[in-house]
Amino acid sequence: MSHTLFVGNLPYTMDNETLASLFSEFGEVTEAKVIKDFRSDRSKGFGFVSFETKEELEKAFVMDGREIEGRPLRVNAAHNKERSSGGGDRERERY
Repeated sequence: MSHTLFVGNLPYTMDNETLASLFSEFGEVTEAKVIKDFRSDRSKGFGFVSFETKEELEKAFVMDGREIEGRPLRVNAAHNKERSSGGGDRERERY
């Protein structure tokens, strides 16, 4: 079972290590990942933080609204994204 938070509105200067450190006061952070644009390598302003237990995750919700570098964080439970086929399975109409 996943114990992962979505963390939005991150400062663009945030990196994986700083994100992990920010949430480590609530428990053992097993992974912290700031999502970056693959072309520019610049942060997209959001990331994910995973904890060892559900209890640690629940404690971390107090970070919702906390200002970091003038930006109020948005903290929510992460949800698995359904994979899409991208619409490529349809037959093409011939004219």
